Amino acid sequence: MSRIPRPARTLPAPAAAGVAIALGVVLTIALDTALLWWAALIIGVVAAFAFVAWSGPMVPRERRAGADGAREEGTVLHNTLVVPTALVLSVAAGLLTAWFLDLSLIEPVAAALGALAGSAAAFWLFHRLSAMLALSFAAVLAAGVIATAVTAAVLFFSGIPPLATFERMLEYGTRPDSLVRIVNDGTTYYLAAVAVAIGFKMKLFNIGVDGQYRLAALLSAAVGGYIMLPPVLSQIVIVITAVAVGGVWAGIAGYLKVTRGVSEVISTIMLNSIATGVTAYLLSTDRLAVEISTNNIGTPPMPESSWVPGIPAGFLGSDETIFGFVLLAVAVGIGYWVMLNRTRFGFELRATGQSQTAAEASGVNVKKMVFLSMLFSGMVAGLVGLPQLLGSSHHYALDFPTGIGFIGIAIALLGRNHPVGIVFAALFWAFLNQASGILPFDGIPQEIAVISQATIVLTVVVVYEVVHRWGRRYQQQQIGRQLGTTAESPAPETVKVSADETSPAPADGSTDAGTAPEPEDRRGGEAK
Repeated sequence: MSRIPRPARTLPAPAAAGVAIALGVVLTIALDTALLWWAALIIGVVAAFAFVAWSGPMVPRERRAGADGAREEGTVLHNTLVVPTALVLSVAAGLLTAWFLDLSLIEPVAAALGALAGSAAAFWLFHRLSAMLALSFAAVLAAGVIATAVTAAVLFFSGIPPLATFERMLEYGTRPDSLVRIVNDGTTYYLAAVAVAIGFKMKLFNIGVDGQYRLAALLSAAVGGYIMLPPVLSQIVIVITAVAVGGVWAGIAGYLKVTRGVSEVISTIMLNSIATGVTAYLLSTDRLAVEISTNNIGTPPMPESSWVPGIPAGFLGSDETIFGFVLLAVAVGIGYWVMLNRTRFGFELRATGQSQTAAEASGVNVKKMVFLSMLFSGMVAGLVGLPQLLGSSHHYALDFPTGIGFIGIAIALLGRNHPVGIVFAALFWAFLNQASGILPFDGIPQEIAVISQATIVLTVVVVYEVVHRWGRRYQQQQIGRQLGTTAESPAPETVKVSADETSPAPADGSTDAGTAPEPEDRRGGEAK
């Protein structure tokens, strides 16, 4: 690719992106008439990526990956890891986009739009993907391969064909109704993982998310069931109640941490047990509960004015509805990213998490940050039960989902505490749960999904740390080589000497007519 001659001129970034997108789309449309749509799309995106790589040196540097990305280009790590990773991600983006659009559009249009998305991703990733981010993707991919291999080995030695099992899970998990359930479950998992991630950024382990969301769901359901309010106002009151209860319950652990030095791990575990007891105490017919059915009790059903309308999933080919709270989950993710990267509080949060001693020396109130981190983590945890409460069940009963807080810990680890990474981790976790539901009908243990989930979390943590450390060491070596090269070839210094110092002075000590003698400090400076 590099041997093809390039014109000795620059190519504006918008023009390069436009040509790459046009090449990918046109080639996909042309090949779609003779090949399968996914094969045509892959060829189109690969061709667009090849053009992007060929025209990369012609794109002005200020419009490319920035200083760090420009220094990485041409290195062994960039050529062997960043470029292949960008290519794989571009093809994956195109295929996923086309597959999703194929649920509601005709195949040629979906393939063309998928090629457009993949070609645009090719340009953006080639010029923006850094080596460290590529290493993170590689770690997740390696963890996925290891987890798949371990699951396949367990199935094989159990006498179950692995390929047939995976194919069955994939077929069932991609049905329209299954996709709706995956999105709904992923919404709940995402909120739980963000609550855990806020504590992780502060190096705090909030294990109490499970108790915080269950207690918040119970009390907010009681408020919604006993207090009749008009629409919108009713939802606002329920959300505020859930946020307040979750924040207060987590704030207890934060207060004990900063005032008595109690480990948040111990305090949140104890608070989980207390929350379970309080929930069992309040959820009785003598207090907040009423009889829902013969074997079930719960809070009074909330009126329709308190419900959050769902989003029709007709575009997925399903008659079910997506939780309306998915929009709140999106807002929480955006707020989490803005808080971390665009606010002073987020900077102090990350700084304190990296080194409390250094943060305190810089004037950060460490105790205040610890307490606020636990408080905000609990406030987000209070929202975890609301998608199910306001979108489906409309009451808190004995069969209300439990254990979501512990799932959030695994998803936060899998998503590396990043708001976008947590999205994919939550959807992947929900997919495994949903896809494994068909296995008992085929005589296959449903616990296969649990094995995959546990294995991939463990391998992601281990592989990411190994790859991350190796990447840091490689960067340090590259910087050392660059500094060594710079030190070995210093720029030649020029010595400027004035004419007066090179020519002999007159015998009588007089100067030339019309020329004033220069000061000693100026002559000395020129000689230096």
